[in-house]
Amino acid sequence: MQEEVGHLIDVITQAEEALYEHDANKLRDLSNQTIHQASAHQDEGCITLAVLIYTLSKLIERQDHGRIKNWDRFIPKFSSFMNLAIKALKDNNEEKYQDYLESARKTLSTISVSTKPYIQEVLRKASINKASKIYEHGISMGRTAKMLGITQWELSEYTGQKSVSDNPYNETLSVKKRAAMAMEFFK
Repeated sequence: MQEEVGHLIDVITQAEEALYEHDANKLRDLSNQTIHQASAHQDEGCITLAVLIYTLSKLIERQDHGRIKNWDRFIPKFSSFMNLAIKALKDNNEEKYQDYLESARKTLSTISVSTKPYIQEVLRKASINKASKIYEHGISMGRTAKMLGITQWELSEYTGQKSVSDNPYNETLSVKKRAAMAMEFFK
């Protein structure tokens, strides 16, 4: 458990740095790391964190943060919630940790009245994207949809658009490799 907490603290710290640096790639990588941990433990706090980080990566990647006039005030406010989340993790207070993540999410979705619908749509799409990643880890579609607050229909529609070859676990072995594996089996 302590190792998980240390990893989450590290992810949050790195995400804050990447946010200040407008590093969309780093944010996306951190989100993917977090979703792997969320899949393993089915932890809703990890899931919320992964969605938040991924949403920020998308806003930066698309240069949407430049359209948001309060962006410079948003970053320190968001960062303060992340620091409180870190403190809650250190204090082993899961409920406070999730509350601070939810406050950070609300801060993001209410950053600007004019962009609120757009940001909420990015958050929704981020949830669907991260749900597909959790589903790829073998968690049932129903459980995954429930954890992320989306419908099974949204998840199945999104995962249906992806090619089977997009999943690294569905890699086909060459005939030579399959034959070698068969020979190893009979030794």
